Amino acid sequence: MRNRLGGCLAAAAVIGGFLFAAVKPTAGQAPSASSYKAPRTLDGKPDLGGIWQVLNTASWDLQAHNAADGVPAGLGVVEGNVIPYQPAAAAKKKENFDKRLTEDPLRKCFLAGVPRITYMPFPLQIVQTPTHVGIAYEYNHASRIVYTNGTDHSGVDDFWMGDSRGRWEGETLVVDVTGFNDETWLAWPGYFHTNKMRVIERLRRDGNVLHYQVTVEDPDVLMQPWVMDERVMRLNAAPMVQVEDPPCVETDGANLYTKERG
Repeated sequence: MRNRLGGCLAAAAVIGGFLFAAVKPTAGQAPSASSYKAPRTLDGKPDLGGIWQVLNTASWDLQAHNAADGVPAGLGVVEGNVIPYQPAAAAKKKENFDKRLTEDPLRKCFLAGVPRITYMPFPLQIVQTPTHVGIAYEYNHASRIVYTNGTDHSGVDDFWMGDSRGRWEGETLVVDVTGFNDETWLAWPGYFHTNKMRVIERLRRDGNVLHYQVTVEDPDVLMQPWVMDERVMRLNAAPMVQVEDPPCVETDGANLYTKERG
């Protein structure tokens, strides 16, 4: 196994120029979300660092669904269980659904995009500096930098992973992501978007749990924004745990997440 922080994390570490101290929660304590304060980095921000992994079926389907085509059944993660597409966009989504076994961009080893890559069943690693948060994903060598230095979005609308700008609101890291291309799906059944999509992510640590909530805006195809219910990721604190660097393997539709282990 190889430790992969990814190019973005290496850059973020250089920018920060120092290590961060994390105080472990006291054993046996289960602080409430309203009162819990996360461990602090040396600059006093909540420390979200570590290797995290979500446990749900959102990447297969954002709405409640039965098991089919090798996809496990799952509860919906969208408030109201509806993605409010405009009529023409709903027809396009249905067309994508009919072609999902071959046309899901993940079949072709494209990057999963934001927010989908975060709720895929693969671990991710977070590293912080005073001005940036770096995230390395096990899936398909992906990485991104969340700029927390107060800079504006680039204005370019052609990024697979978007252009992420973050700010702290108390214990919560709020990430405003724009600048997408229109090549990714939000889940396997064909939930598509345009390059006008805007994603607001909220990440808040509660002990060894990371709470993750998403709001998606896309006025060209949605009648109104939709919100993903708060999901949780679990911290993997096992000794010597690493984010692996497996290659992506294009599939013929038999298995959405086929990987070869290096």
